[in-house]
Amino acid sequence: MLSFIRSDLNQVQAYTPHPGGNTGEPVAITLDRLDSNECPYDLPVNLKEKLASIYQNVIETNRYPDGSHAQLKSAIAQYVNESANIAEINSLNISLGNGSDELIRSLLIATCLGNHGSILVADPTFSMYEIIAKTLGINTVKINRHEQDFSIDIEAANQALQQNNPPIKVVFVVHPNSPTANALNPQEIAWLKTIPENIMVVIDEAYFEFCQNTLVTELSHHPNWVILRTFSKAFRLASLRLGYAIALPEIIVNLEKVRLPYNLPSFSLCAGELVLSERQNLLQIIPEIIGERRKILPILQANPALQIWPSDGNFIYARLTNHGLQILGETSQDAGLKKIMQVLKTQGSLIRHTGGGLRLTVGSPEQNQRLLERIEMIFAR
Repeated sequence: MLSFIRSDLNQVQAYTPHPGGNTGEPVAITLDRLDSNECPYDLPVNLKEKLASIYQNVIETNRYPDGSHAQLKSAIAQYVNESANIAEINSLNISLGNGSDELIRSLLIATCLGNHGSILVADPTFSMYEIIAKTLGINTVKINRHEQDFSIDIEAANQALQQNNPPIKVVFVVHPNSPTANALNPQEIAWLKTIPENIMVVIDEAYFEFCQNTLVTELSHHPNWVILRTFSKAFRLASLRLGYAIALPEIIVNLEKVRLPYNLPSFSLCAGELVLSERQNLLQIIPEIIGERRKILPILQANPALQIWPSDGNFIYARLTNHGLQILGETSQDAGLKKIMQVLKTQGSLIRHTGGGLRLTVGSPEQNQRLLERIEMIFAR
């Protein structure tokens, strides 16, 4: 290790995106990418053409982008109010990031950096909270979830909140959680409301559009709460890395202090404005995805080789039963899940092995049908 590199980075494992088909391994010619919880549909051609025209005729590549993000913040505030049936969110409640990841990093810099605090997460959950914390030298306290429904162990969480070395400064929850797909239940929400105001509560609503259950209406009552959202899922802009935080202005002003200047390219800003202006059309695909989720869930649940949990997102979480392990000739859950993932990959369906299970993105009807057929063939012995 180079002596000028922080020694604690030896313990950090970088986030590794799913390699897809670019590993040299044999894969089908056509890959169904059901591994990253993306929307299965690209932007419509007419919107791509509008973006191309904006790039060609409006954006000056020799000029810095709008560092204030003013127009997009205003459009986001309007959308948030509309989707939550409120009128209290404005531009002062919005901060934009290069994906939600940058916002998570900014939140940690503003709260915990310099041994000022730890973060609390309930495993399994989105891995980037812990990864980003580690890169900043911030401690992560992990508690378990109840495996029957993956709800948070609130008793363990309350015990963790009492620690003081260093104290918990941020609690991260995902609503609905990834990879387990369960939305926060009333008991969990009631618990979040009891967390003292000297601890930040970050509620990640990356999959809001597929769940239609938001806590943004509670922000005015809880000054320590932050809602995270993204354009990567329902709005189909995963490649352009655009996320946003919603909070009271006292939090937003500090996020703006630690945000890098010009953190979003002009093209991403324009794309965000465009998809919001076209949201009535773009979000018409959500009922189809929810319908596909409802269709394939009972089919997977009927397979005795799999344990499947309910889903509030655009993905489904699975583990193997003992029967499934026997069919695969494996004794450990990890080995069995890896085998399924590899077999599906060679057949053309990419899924994600994470959080002690398999996360299956709900794709197009054709992609979902192929996935169901391939899973059935694996356990047909």
